[in-house]
Amino acid sequence: MEMRKRIAVIVLIFSMVMSALMLPAGAAELALKAPSAVLMDAATGTVLYESNEHERLRPASVTKIMTLLLVMEALDSGKIGWDDMVTASAAAAAKGGSQVYLKEGEQMTMDEMLKAVVVSSANDCATALAEHVAGSESVFVDMMNRRAQELGMNDTHFVNCTGLDDGADAGEHLTTAYDIALMSRELLRHKAIRKYTTIWMDTVRDGKFGLSNTNKLVRFYNGTTGLKTGFTSAAGYCMSATAVRDGMELIAVVMHCASSPDRFESAKALLDYGFATYALVTPEAPGELGPVQVKLGKTSEITPVPASTEPILIDKNLKNSVTTTVELADTVSAPVEKGQKLGTMTVKAGEKTLASIPIVAPERVERLTWWQIFGAILRRACLTA
Repeated sequence: MEMRKRIAVIVLIFSMVMSALMLPAGAAELALKAPSAVLMDAATGTVLYESNEHERLRPASVTKIMTLLLVMEALDSGKIGWDDMVTASAAAAAKGGSQVYLKEGEQMTMDEMLKAVVVSSANDCATALAEHVAGSESVFVDMMNRRAQELGMNDTHFVNCTGLDDGADAGEHLTTAYDIALMSRELLRHKAIRKYTTIWMDTVRDGKFGLSNTNKLVRFYNGTTGLKTGFTSAAGYCMSATAVRDGMELIAVVMHCASSPDRFESAKALLDYGFATYALVTPEAPGELGPVQVKLGKTSEITPVPASTEPILIDKNLKNSVTTTVELADTVSAPVEKGQKLGTMTVKAGEKTLASIPIVAPERVERLTWWQIFGAILRRACLTA
């Protein structure tokens, strides 16, 4: 219990330092044609730009980010498999909008189903995948809403797995730009999804049915990694666009745009602003840490580690002036608890402190008992006799 308290305090202190260094969101005046928008750093979750980011709007097919997230999580857990054949039900085959025209009873591989959903936003395949995971779309939608709450998507409510707004309850299917960024960030943790989100053109059904990515940034914006577009007449043109440059991945969400060009230009403007203004640095000690001598410990020394290796988001102008210094105890008395602070790694840009990261013990070192100490003294005396 004491060890957990110590670790919690260290993490809290680090979080407080990092929160104090948060960069202001929405500080720039961007000429966006998106009524609602947000720009988020994928690594840290820091919001870099925001405009009406908590306004509840219809997301159209951007909904499928959550559908894909639950499918990827089911694959990771082993609930479903990459070798599975997915069968289209009558309900899946009846879906309108974007589709690959599945027929009831038709089977596709997991790979082709995912490809069709990601690349061409196929509603029939999204529904088939939802049923494959949960047995029915309604049960799957319950899973979507539970997962949304777990991710802190407090302004989101899903009524289907596709984003289609042709149902009687379509007006209740709502989310926000900020919430979309949260689920986009979570989906990006699944590296396998990038195999699909970066496809420009492909085929399914042994090359007989062509797919073309609805996300035009895949072809026309350097570094694009995804993610999902959406459109209905009620939702307007929406998208979550993701791209990576110089090791920094950004998530740009725009909603309710009047046209497709407005959607893509707004997303590009957000990404351009982020890449021009910010950078990520990973804290690294200037040399090897430790070891720290342990007095009266069952282990004579311990090699400490940073409590966090998370990257730090900074103003890009400061990137080349970043320095790291380490202050480390020479000795520590046993017992040493796992996570016990043994020093500090300070990251600076010029005179500005970016982060103070605790350096901690990676494991517990128990104290020698009195009998063990007496035995060690006796052995030393015999050796010198």
